Amino acid sequence: MAKGDDIEERLIGFAVETIKISNDLPKTPAGKHIANQLLRSGTAPAAHYAEARGAESTRDFIHKLRLCLKELNESRVWIKIISRSKLLTEDKLVFVSREVDELCRIINASIKTTTSKQR
Repeated sequence: MAKGDDIEERLIGFAVETIKISNDLPKTPAGKHIANQLLRSGTAPAAHYAEARGAESTRDFIHKLRLCLKELNESRVWIKIISRSKLLTEDKLVFVSREVDELCRIINASIKTTTSKQR
């Protein structure tokens, strides 16, 4: 397994979970809106991470990781909204809530490490 494959796999798994959650949301105006937002922000981090792995420079790598983190942070907010508004039961959100927190910490640590090495 190449360096970074494990994180990419986790990001893909996160994307799959957000797709499932989006499909499970009620077909009300609020449910559809949140589903679309979560679908977009939850599937984007895996693609941004894949782009970062193929970055042309360290600066480009950091930029793409920041995009990945931005989308993860947005996804975390949508998941909290789903939870607090009780659009889905908490048991459907436990794994994805924990995973998005861990992924945010991992990507943020990568950004900090790479930034400090660049200086």
